[in-house]
Amino acid sequence: MGDLVDKPRVVLGVSGGIAAYKACELLRRLTESGHDVRVVPTASALHFVGAATWSALSGNPVSTEVWDDVHEVPHVRIGQHADLVVVAPATADMLAKAAHGLADDLLTNTLLTARCPVVFAPAMHTEMWEHPATQENVATLRRRGAVVIEPAVGRLTGVDTGKGRLPDPAEIFEVCRRVLARGVREPDLAGRHVVVSAGGTREPLDPVRFLGNRSSGKQGYALARTAAARGARVTLVAANTGLPDPAGVDVVPVGTAVQMREAVLKAAADADAVVMAAAVADFRPESYATGKIKKKDGQEPDPLVLVRNPDILAEISADRARDGQVIVGFAAETDDVLANGRTKLARKGCDLLVVNEVGERKTFGAEENEAVVLGADGTETPVPHGPKEALAEIVWDLVAGRLR
Repeated sequence: MGDLVDKPRVVLGVSGGIAAYKACELLRRLTESGHDVRVVPTASALHFVGAATWSALSGNPVSTEVWDDVHEVPHVRIGQHADLVVVAPATADMLAKAAHGLADDLLTNTLLTARCPVVFAPAMHTEMWEHPATQENVATLRRRGAVVIEPAVGRLTGVDTGKGRLPDPAEIFEVCRRVLARGVREPDLAGRHVVVSAGGTREPLDPVRFLGNRSSGKQGYALARTAAARGARVTLVAANTGLPDPAGVDVVPVGTAVQMREAVLKAAADADAVVMAAAVADFRPESYATGKIKKKDGQEPDPLVLVRNPDILAEISADRARDGQVIVGFAAETDDVLANGRTKLARKGCDLLVVNEVGERKTFGAEENEAVVLGADGTETPVPHGPKEALAEIVWDLVAGRLR
């Protein structure tokens, strides 16, 4: 019994959508990572997945009625004792009830009594998600401090495709884990739009070759996931990463530096903050060979002529899309790290610069990072070696402080 008391208590609400079956995977991840999970499905959800399944997977009793076990006052106690409530899937009907404070079943009662962070993972057809009523309900919930993650784009029921698909359960779990780790009811980036770039650009030489770099995109994705868990609307401009889309994030895929510039400028037009974590190529080939460049016996290859790529960080720093916009850059250095970082901070004109040492076996592709965050105001914030999400949290702490 003592072990149960120490486990984070999570309420998994499941509303009546076809994506309810995916919540079984989310439940498995929560229980296997040491959380005590109570599943509260709606009556409609039980048409898709039965109570016996939820009970067996969670190890806890399952009920949808406020009249069950009345002596325990479940409609009050479940929400009061929770450390996190996550509703996945959250249908349009459930979002509407939550936004308007309706309480006609156990799940909606739980949402009203919860004093912990609440996460909604919507899933519905595109037309329902885009309807003004749903958008107003989502805005209301976010304004009250709930984390409503953006639905994914993909195959829906039948032949339909579009925005409205439930994000991958593994990615929803990551949002939940980050929200629980912060333990803060009010997300400090709620109502903010942030742009994050990630990955490494590739500059084509011919149809099969390119100039690239070692960036995996993992730090940028950690920044995007963390911002979503802190309530922000996130646009992730991703270059050649091969990583799964983070839950609640709008992903814009790009390939080259020129494509990244176009996407970042477009997304930054209404952004409160832009974090340029991508490794953008400084140069590109002057010309592109439409056919594969052949090796000729006895001949050296023609010299490769390079031209400069646009400096996206300097451009968006010099010409801010809106007053108060916070710009963050990254500097990957191999020597004189801090000295080069301070020089780059002054040259780029951004508010914060995350400086780290890189090399063949440092940073690129790793799960950990260490850095120093330099501020244009002269501040230095060292970040010790640790998970990339820890660095992401510190970056957003510094951004949030400047936004306030």
